[in-house]
Amino acid sequence: MRSYQDILDIAAERKGGYSAVLDSIDTPKTADELAAIPGDVWLRTMTFGIMATGMSTKVIEAKADEMTDAFAQFDVNRLAHMSEDWFYELMEDRRIIRNAPKVRAVQQNAAFILDVAAEAGSFGRKIGDWPSEDYAGLLAWLKEKGSRLGGLTGPYVLRYMGKESYILSPDVVARLIAEGVIDKQPTSKSAMKAVQAAFNTWKDASGENFTTISRVLAQSVG
Repeated sequence: MRSYQDILDIAAERKGGYSAVLDSIDTPKTADELAAIPGDVWLRTMTFGIMATGMSTKVIEAKADEMTDAFAQFDVNRLAHMSEDWFYELMEDRRIIRNAPKVRAVQQNAAFILDVAAEAGSFGRKIGDWPSEDYAGLLAWLKEKGSRLGGLTGPYVLRYMGKESYILSPDVVARLIAEGVIDKQPTSKSAMKAVQAAFNTWKDASGENFTTISRVLAQSVG
């Protein structure tokens, strides 16, 4: 497995310099900054990510304001206690993506956010305090406890919200395969353990965060 610096050199050569690779990468938020993000913002981001699965993001962006109104500004308490009448009304509401499992996921994730907030003080506190060296564990937790937050949906929600993160996009997976970390898209616990160990090694050696390392890996291929 090559060092982070070696992979950064590859990315810089492909993209036309180190600035071209690094300048557009956002700095992750601190644990306290994540803790301060209210539940409605988390739910809104989850919902848009779920709704975008299998669809053009432009469709979701165009309907964002209408969906926010239809889902009561993503009021977590209201949505967690959604009545069946409201659910069926939403299924007739042209302001949203009328997909029953996805609409049900809004209710389920609202309840998830409430449960976590009751335990940790806020949903963002739980996310912010989750240790980076067990980021794979965070992804597994989101998939298990949340609704429709597996695959790339959960990771993209975390990245959008500012959590230090890696995303196993096709380009990142290609680089991990090239470095001998995995031999295919990681789906098993053992493969995710190997991915986590590789990112921990690169982070410890370079002092960079997972977000930067992940983006550099992606740009070393694409």
